[in-house]
Amino acid sequence: AEKLIPACDISEQISLASKEASGTGNMKFMLNGAVTLGTEDGANVEIHELVGDENICIFGKSSEEVLELYKEGEGRYSPAAYYPCDPEIEELLDFIISPALMRMGDPENLGRLYRDMSRKDWFMALLDVKEYIAAKERLLSEYEDRQAWAKKMLVNVAKAGFFSSDRAIAQYNEDVWHLK
Repeated sequence: AEKLIPACDISEQISLASKEASGTGNMKFMLNGAVTLGTEDGANVEIHELVGDENICIFGKSSEEVLELYKEGEGRYSPAAYYPCDPEIEELLDFIISPALMRMGDPENLGRLYRDMSRKDWFMALLDVKEYIAAKERLLSEYEDRQAWAKKMLVNVAKAGFFSSDRAIAQYNEDVWHLK
């Protein structure tokens, strides 16, 4: 991480909204000037509020929408609605079990991943995949304007101070501990 985080221009925090998979890593990327590409999840929510729409790239369903899908159970979300109905998604999933990938990887694990993604997809990866692809292409296009990109990076660095341990501890004390 100490080599990757300072060298990163785009911080991909792409957990399914409501799963809180993003944590301090995205804050470290932000502090080093990376622009976040992610779902409205975990610390991405706070980063989004701090830097504004123009300095972050958010995609995907909201936590409320995802929780509603889980609440309604099987039938509301099904990978079958995306695979094989969408040629782009079909191509992505079929690549997992393609001969080229099978030669490079572990066929048993790749087969298991393919079956999970095409039949169960507990983390609903297919739900946001098209939005992810479009958001990443948009962000990569924005990256071409180096001056505008530098501004995005500077805003992220400048706003990262919110995540300081001093502020977090003081707020936690005020909200939870109530120590004097």
